[in-house]
Amino acid sequence: MFTTTKALVLREVKYKEADRILTLFTADNGKITAKARGALRKSSRTGAATQQLTYADMTLFFNKGKWTVNEASVIEAFEGLKSDIAHLALGSYFAECVEALAVEDQSDPALLSLTLNSLYALSRNLHDERKIKAAFELRLMSLSGYMPAVERCAVCGREDVVAPVLDLFNGRVACAGCARRGSSLSLDDASLKAMRYILSAPAKQLFSFPLEGDSLVTLSFVAENYLLTQTERSFGTLDYYKQFK
Repeated sequence: MFTTTKALVLREVKYKEADRILTLFTADNGKITAKARGALRKSSRTGAATQQLTYADMTLFFNKGKWTVNEASVIEAFEGLKSDIAHLALGSYFAECVEALAVEDQSDPALLSLTLNSLYALSRNLHDERKIKAAFELRLMSLSGYMPAVERCAVCGREDVVAPVLDLFNGRVACAGCARRGSSLSLDDASLKAMRYILSAPAKQLFSFPLEGDSLVTLSFVAENYLLTQTERSFGTLDYYKQFK
């Protein structure tokens, strides 16, 4: 059975002499594994379109429970990532996060859109990379069922949360005086406002929030640690990215 779809290459692994085994995030079938035969040969027509962090039109063949790339052409290569190793590492972190959280064989247009928009913004330096990273992490958590409750104090119910903190394990904001000790990270008013925006903004306006200085540092730290706590795992690409920061 042949099917034509758009797909983002999340990961590529060399197989035998000239093949690639790909983890794809497709528009129609969600996360799948596919083989690209001969993709590493210089004469291959699928070589460019089956590289990691490439978004492509693909014709896939499904047989006996396995996918094979039959044809592929590049839609967006995110070339800006290739000229900045830190941005490339961060883009690879986005891909690793999606691979870890996307459901196999289940279409997820919102998650695909988030990933593509984040890679696009990063590759073209449209925003501070810390802002892109934090927005991606928090929105990813929301789309994956780990959305934190940030609209009011989870204990006293105040919307104007006093000295806000985020409980990393329970995913809720509270006043510092109300919070349980030992599992919370401090926010400030600006970073809390940014969190609220990220979790509710239209997809195309996700990065359109003003934040800088210490508040941006705080948001970046809290968003990353919330993702790591909720997923209960580490990410090698994140460790690699941090070598450049």
